[in-house]
Formats: sequence, C-alpha cells, structure tokens
Amino acid sequence: MADELTPRATAAQDCAVVVDDVTMVFNMASEQLNSLKEYFIKLVRRELFFREFHALDHVSFQVPKGEVLGLVGTNGSGKSTMLKVIAGVLEPTEGTVTVRGSIAPLIELGAGFDLELTARENIYLNGALLGHDKQFMSEHLDEIVDFAELRDFLDMPMKNYSSGMVARIAFAIATVVEPDILIVDETLSVGDVFFQKKCEDRIQSFIDSGSVTVLFVSHSLEQVERLCTSAVWIEKGRMRMTGKVDDVCRAYREQFN
Repeated sequence: MADELTPRATAAQDCAVVVDDVTMVFNMASEQLNSLKEYFIKLVRRELFFREFHALDHVSFQVPKGEVLGLVGTNGSGKSTMLKVIAGVLEPTEGTVTVRGSIAPLIELGAGFDLELTARENIYLNGALLGHDKQFMSEHLDEIVDFAELRDFLDMPMKNYSSGMVARIAFAIATVVEPDILIVDETLSVGDVFFQKKCEDRIQSFIDSGSVTVLFVSHSLEQVERLCTSAVWIEKGRMRMTGKVDDVCRAYREQFN
C-alpha cells in the first residue's frame, strides 16, 4: 500500500530527508535482571542470552523540502525510533538516512538539561548543545524567556520546575531560529492547553514560511490532519502506507472499525 508522497519526491535532490531501507535492531535480554552484579555473573557464565527486537524493519520514504510529514501508528510501532534515526540520535542497524539541512529536534524536551543549574544557565548550556555560541544565546535570551513565560523563575534551579515548565524552556530554545528541518515528537502534548496552542502556532509559522521541512508525530490524528500534508503509517516497525495525509489517516482509522 505504498504510494508516492508527492511528484516532487521522485527527485532525491529535492528531498530534505531520504530514508533508504532502514532497519533498527535492539538486543533485549531474554530474562529480567535486577542488578548489574546479576548481569555480569550471567555474562561470565555465558548464561546471558538476547533476542532481537526489530523496532524498524526495512523502512523507506522520502520527504521533499518544505513538506509537512506526519508519522502515525499505534504505541510501540517505531515512530519515535524513526525520528531518532533521522535526527542522528540512533544509528540504523541497516540502511541509510540522508539529511539535507540543519535539524531542530523536539524529541525529548529537557534532554541535556542539568536540573541542578538555573533555567538561565541551562538556556546557555542547551543552546551550546544545539550549536549556538554564548553571544547568540545572549542576543536571543529575552525572546526565549518571553516565549516560555517564565521570567519570574529564570534564576530558580530547574529541579524545582514542573515537567510543563521544563518543556516550555526546551521548546523556546529549540525553535529560537527557523531550522531547515523541524522534528516534533509528541511535543504538543505537554504543558497546558494555552501553551500547546502557542507551540502549534510557532510550528505553523514555520510551515507557512514554506522553507521548513517538518516531521511530526502525534497520537492526535486530528492534529496530524490539521498540520500535515502527507503521512507515513508505520506499524510494528514496518511501513504500511505512505501518501496524502487524509488518505493515510482514513486507512489508519479503518483498522479499528
């Protein structure tokens, strides 16, 4: 059930992302071990066995520049793993991923923060991890803080922040500049409804610019249909369908009827 995403997808040089026959295999212990000591004893005795888990199984698709692509599938289907492979967080067991342009990955908001440091200090730390120097972060500090709406808590250690407050800071940092490729994994499910709308509006502004390629994962099919133009359906690590977002979401819903 695989269709061309769009006519533009036929030319690889016009694509921001090309996923070519990607397989991701994790080795999982065949039994639950409760301590490192138990793990090493089993390892030394050669009693430790693993089974292969195929999180992704020969997945291929292309994302043209400026495309807004949604990834849909049930829990554990491999959507987040696919985004991590594209972002370079994971290296595929087989296959290749070609990415053209800078990436802003909104995959695990708050990853890379030191919760013992203040929000101000973490803004500079997280910015450095994303490749921004201190001068750049200083120039954009007010913009980040104003978007996150946390100025009164800027010098508070982040260990005292709620998960929603951490998400606000992380999203504001990651989107302070317009990237070539924006990767969004369930980001809009954190925080209160007003901040979710604010995040969606910023993502929509990137989409409206026409120059940002967006890869979007959400359990809300309505949100996928609202933001995306095309979609990929991945189930149990295998690609079930690609095509226009309405067609893919309709087919995805039909499996539950």
